[in-house]
Amino acid sequence: MARLLYRLGSTAFRRWPLFIAGWLLLAVVLGSVAAAFSKPMSDEFTIPGIPSEAAADLQQELFPEAEDAFDDATVNVVVAAPEGHTLDEPQYADAIADLIADIPSLPQMSGDPEANPGLVDPTVAAQQAPPAFSPLSEDGRIGTLSFEWDVETASDIEPESIEAAEELFADHEGAADGFVVEANGPGMQSMSPPGGAAELIGIGIALIVLLLTFGSAIAAGMPILTAIFGVGLGMTGITAMTALTDIGTSTPMLATMIGLAVGIDYTLFILARYRSELHHTDDRQHATGIAVGTAGSAVVFAGLTVLIALSALAVVRIPFLTAMGLAAAATVLIAVLVALTLLPAILGMLKSWTFRGRFRSEHVERDEHGLVINNGVRWGRFIGRAPVAVVAIIVIGLGALAVPISQMYLAFPTDSTAPTDTTRRQASDLMTEAFGPGREGPLLVVVDGRDIADDGARQAAFEQVTTWAGDQDDVADATLAATNEAGTGALIQVTPESGPDEPATLDLLEALRDGQSGIEEQTGTATGVTGLTAITTDVSDRLTGALPLYLLVVVGLAFILLMLVFRSVLVPLTATLGFLLSVLATLGATVAVFQEGALGIFEGQPIVSFMPIFLIGMVFGLAMDYQVFLVTRMREAHVHGLSTREAVVDGFRNSARVVVAAATIMIAVFAGFMLEEDPVVKSMGFALAASILFDAFIVRMALIPAVLYLLGEKAWWLPAWLDRLLPNVDVEGTSLERDSLPAVRDDDIDDLDDDKELVSV
Repeated sequence: MARLLYRLGSTAFRRWPLFIAGWLLLAVVLGSVAAAFSKPMSDEFTIPGIPSEAAADLQQELFPEAEDAFDDATVNVVVAAPEGHTLDEPQYADAIADLIADIPSLPQMSGDPEANPGLVDPTVAAQQAPPAFSPLSEDGRIGTLSFEWDVETASDIEPESIEAAEELFADHEGAADGFVVEANGPGMQSMSPPGGAAELIGIGIALIVLLLTFGSAIAAGMPILTAIFGVGLGMTGITAMTALTDIGTSTPMLATMIGLAVGIDYTLFILARYRSELHHTDDRQHATGIAVGTAGSAVVFAGLTVLIALSALAVVRIPFLTAMGLAAAATVLIAVLVALTLLPAILGMLKSWTFRGRFRSEHVERDEHGLVINNGVRWGRFIGRAPVAVVAIIVIGLGALAVPISQMYLAFPTDSTAPTDTTRRQASDLMTEAFGPGREGPLLVVVDGRDIADDGARQAAFEQVTTWAGDQDDVADATLAATNEAGTGALIQVTPESGPDEPATLDLLEALRDGQSGIEEQTGTATGVTGLTAITTDVSDRLTGALPLYLLVVVGLAFILLMLVFRSVLVPLTATLGFLLSVLATLGATVAVFQEGALGIFEGQPIVSFMPIFLIGMVFGLAMDYQVFLVTRMREAHVHGLSTREAVVDGFRNSARVVVAAATIMIAVFAGFMLEEDPVVKSMGFALAASILFDAFIVRMALIPAVLYLLGEKAWWLPAWLDRLLPNVDVEGTSLERDSLPAVRDDDIDDLDDDKELVSV
């Protein structure tokens, strides 16, 4: 592989106009296809095989007019009078009337007055509503009214519309003495992705890190520009794919996040190796070939581990997660190809200008043998003084951080878990006070009575199912809410006594499903349980159940890949165990900070259900990046004759600064998402940033080298039969001849001398 990549890199350097033109042509073609044939991204949320999805399909058969729970764009407006007052008092009745009159003026509202029958004074609506559906609390102090945005799905609601609604509600608060107006519901949740502020902050910090790493404005800008180009190409490709298949609006989010991070890292690694190779050759084309042949090989295998981790999300069998994983994997593939071909072409175009624009020169310290002495060498030797102590401290420390994981509670976010200063949370608290916590998370039992011929017997069966549902534990109310026109189907709304994110509600859902076969046999009906609470619970169960298989696929394939790279059994094993340690510590820290509210930084709330599998997928791929980047240099030094102890120090000499820079950039990119308002985005940003901190700086930069010191030459042990079986991919570039260098032109010598001022890594 090293020879193949050497030829690719040197050819791209020599024929840079063709390679750059090829990439630009590809961008133009994809952009043209996207502009001409792309379709709007969809937000259809289907998860084949889960019980609630089957029940929802049954509901659609019996009630064709019923809308999908995820398409609901309803806003629940909660109004309240102060303690000791009721909403039917004239001042509060007038305030409600003014509010109802102003709501239709909001953007994205239908002009048809009949479109929102829920915009009724709750004191009036309560007179005709059954007790279970009453919009007015028993004391008459708190009431609800509702309206629906004039959109096809909730994802079509514009953030500006929600902001306008919040401003309107704030303006009407205080219209009467102590009058309160809050709102929640699916129509108050913006589906827009995080804004560009997080990405801009990450890019800004990345630029600072790269400037410090290279000391050159031009060199520092190259990884960022190529990464942005690669991400842009990936996003254009995803948009173009909408012409062939449905793609959800959430699909590009992961691709942008991971594509930007690895795009910078991969280019940084090859560029740093190119600068280092200028120590060994005065020919830039040859230096580029060596850099792509060695560092490029590491990039290929690092990229493959990320591709495996992202593509394996398909085993979860959740379509939107599969689409996100495959789109992100495609963007990572583009990042690898950009680093292997576009970067060498740019180096060929710039030639001696690559490291121009310097703002500092660096003094290079060398030992008596002429080897560079830098902070990486000092750190490697420090670890080598007491490797047992380093291993013990890290294992105990990360193990302690992982302890809170035993208390982890997974759920999807609801209005009741929103931050306390939001109108969604305050509306939820008022509804809980007025109607109980279960009002916001009802379960829907769908009853199919088409096999019962007699109308009277069918109605009796519906009532029997209603009674059975109401007799379950933790049920506040069970009401026969509707029957279809043919009288063959019924909907029973079951209101729990507990909230939608509480374990008691999940126990109720399980009890209803466990008893389905019995009640079906007694009544001759077919039943199913659905509703938003049931759907999100089933999704959580699917995610949890798929986690062991996902880990097996990802870790198994990556282990084989790492054996090819390092030609060792113990190095991949320690790499995998180190990853498990860092990801457990990350999950424990996330539970402590976000669920338990440790340090008082964030309010306690459940961890979003897809966090563990999402985190494992991303972190495993990125962790193996740093493992490959750092340990391949150690392996290369060992192959060229150094002992394991000397090879570890040499690996730090050549790669420590690059790994530190890459990890710092990654942490900056992910930590920027903690500035977003959405708690889920905050928690994901925190978890990803913490995982890179633990894995790159603690596991890869300290634990792994300490273990290598302890293993010594045994670290590279590989059974003879396996050595014969595994192909030699030559990541170290041992097949490359560094002494067969082309002649140097005299006019290049001065430029090369300038380049070498900052060559040490």
